[in-house]
Amino acid sequence: MRANEAIGLVLARPARLLGTEPFFMEFIAGIEETLSERGHSLLLHIVQHQDEEIATHRRWAERSLVAAVVLVNVTTSDRRPAVLRELGMPAVIAGGLRDEPGIPAVSTDAAGAMREALERLLVLGHRRIARVTGPAGLLHTRVRSDTMRAECAAAGIEPQLVEGDYSPQAGERLTAALLSGPRRPTAILYDNDVMAIAGLGAARAAGVAVPAELSLVAWDDSAMCRLTSPPFTTMTVDVHLFGTLVADSVLELIEGRPVGERWSPAARFTPRGTTAPVPGDQSVNS
Repeated sequence: MRANEAIGLVLARPARLLGTEPFFMEFIAGIEETLSERGHSLLLHIVQHQDEEIATHRRWAERSLVAAVVLVNVTTSDRRPAVLRELGMPAVIAGGLRDEPGIPAVSTDAAGAMREALERLLVLGHRRIARVTGPAGLLHTRVRSDTMRAECAAAGIEPQLVEGDYSPQAGERLTAALLSGPRRPTAILYDNDVMAIAGLGAARAAGVAVPAELSLVAWDDSAMCRLTSPPFTTMTVDVHLFGTLVADSVLELIEGRPVGERWSPAARFTPRGTTAPVPGDQSVNS
């Protein structure tokens, strides 16, 4: 294995989101930092759809352009693992939530993180809890959603879930819709920080005070969350470390060593200025 061989990463998402979403920039930085220490580089390609991603993998395999690839954003009906096995392309799944034969993963406990987020909101007295999710087709979105429904059912409440696409436009639009609905939530969880920050703006535009009338929780904890006013309560994830762990697994794979079992850093609840106890009688499940 030549030291300068590249590792491939294809991101199937609108390019406009990469300029606003800090998650992948931190994740990529963690991968590149670790790879460069061993003389490898990262070949990044951005496409619109999974079909284009699969076509890219086939092209890379035909031309022997990469030593291995990293798979991200596994979907509920993902065809990429089967294609990579067909191609004989070494791969590591980032955020694995199910076993894929022959493809190691850096696993993620999406369910445990959601349980912690809900527990913290329930302790604050919130009973009308909403969530602005990521795309429903992503496996980690489904796990979070299934966990949220189950935990809320156990608490005797019914959550509101609305699907977003990680963009600020979705965060603003969906928050405005939730706040103008007949059953206004007292707390909203967001599946990323970009939608959450846009949601804070929508709450202000609607005249809803945060956190006096509405608690907000972001997922991931970029610098943006600490610079808002008030600073954002988050489910904090060390995204840079996640990237380095994925790179460690890739290096073991391409060097022919056993790939160790690894878990992405656990998300933890970091309370800041956007959460507070539910106001007055709004804890009633109406």
